[in-house]
Amino acid sequence: MLQILYFAQDLADPAVRRRVLMLLAGGARVRVAGFRRGANPLATIEGIEPIELGVTHDGRFFQRISAVARSRLSLKQSLRNVERPDLIIARNLDMLAVASKAVDLLGGDVPIVYECLDIHRLLLRPDMIGRTLRASEAFLGRDVRLLITSSPAFVEHYFRPLSGISAPMMLLENKVLELNEETARPSVSPAVAPEDGPWRIGWFGALRCRKSLALLSAFSRRMEGRFEIVLRGRPAHSEFDDFDGFIGNEPFMHFHGPYRSPEDLNAIYDDVHFTWAIDFFEEGQNSKWLLPNRLYEGCRFGRVPIALRGTETARFLAIRGLGMLLDEAEPEALEALFSATTSERYVDASRRIAACAPETWIFSRSDCADLVRRLAAATSAPSLMASKLSPTPRNTAAPQNEGGLS
Repeated sequence: MLQILYFAQDLADPAVRRRVLMLLAGGARVRVAGFRRGANPLATIEGIEPIELGVTHDGRFFQRISAVARSRLSLKQSLRNVERPDLIIARNLDMLAVASKAVDLLGGDVPIVYECLDIHRLLLRPDMIGRTLRASEAFLGRDVRLLITSSPAFVEHYFRPLSGISAPMMLLENKVLELNEETARPSVSPAVAPEDGPWRIGWFGALRCRKSLALLSAFSRRMEGRFEIVLRGRPAHSEFDDFDGFIGNEPFMHFHGPYRSPEDLNAIYDDVHFTWAIDFFEEGQNSKWLLPNRLYEGCRFGRVPIALRGTETARFLAIRGLGMLLDEAEPEALEALFSATTSERYVDASRRIAACAPETWIFSRSDCADLVRRLAAATSAPSLMASKLSPTPRNTAAPQNEGGLS
């Protein structure tokens, strides 16, 4: 049984919970250590008692650097009851710094896998700060056996041209985790258009985009109740002046708090018709390149995604002839996009999603086992991983049906 020590940047992050569940389902034994950014009981995992290394805060990168430095000094004490693992996984750059210290403490030759699913804007700066951070990443990652990322665009725009990481790369998309294969939906079911009530757009997950909030507010007011916006997840309060107050003053926006993934996904997506798959949080950089969780979640349940042209999400959808593509981030453009929406066109758009193979959207128990096998291979034969675990090549087929519901 593969023994994994998993270093997480935020123990309350639902995505961390999902990754640990994947490793456990794949047959690995997992210890989790990391920082706490806030309380989130929905992120707990039965049988896993995490090792807390300290507290960090959203949007305060240099505070995180200080916390990482302090944790390295006390890491020997933090890991006193941890057996030497077969493998360490470090999620994001700050945890790579912690992992490198842990290797020294645990024997000096424990393989490290670097999991990087977001490219922080500071890493992309052309100045001394950016160069210093990229040099630090290259130094800390000099012996990394495998790099895991979630979007081909991260490889194309950052890891190959800018990062100094030379490890083999593995593409691990943010798909929906379905472990109970006996009760899981065998295929996607087309969604049903509303008969009397309003259309609902669901914006779920990490709510950190001020521009999306303003755009959806203006659009819903402009539509005078014909469209409602449903928000669920964890707001990054550091990114909003007053998130709760803003929502409280919105007549057509509703926030319903956090949820458990994957357990609650069926219910929350059944409550909406469209998925907001747009993010301007780091506009033109990370937000342009990512393939978000909500893209896979919404499509798994037949909900029609809305993406912005020119992004990796829009490219992903256009290749498959799916979704609705917004030309520009303006309420008038969003209204124009929906101007031709009818029940028939909506059902047809949902049926196109349902026609995709389920594995486009889901990560099964057998996929978990395959992941753990690949990680085990990385501990013993890194030179053999490059060809097997390189990112999936882009589909170069001509885009079809790039927008609307026609």
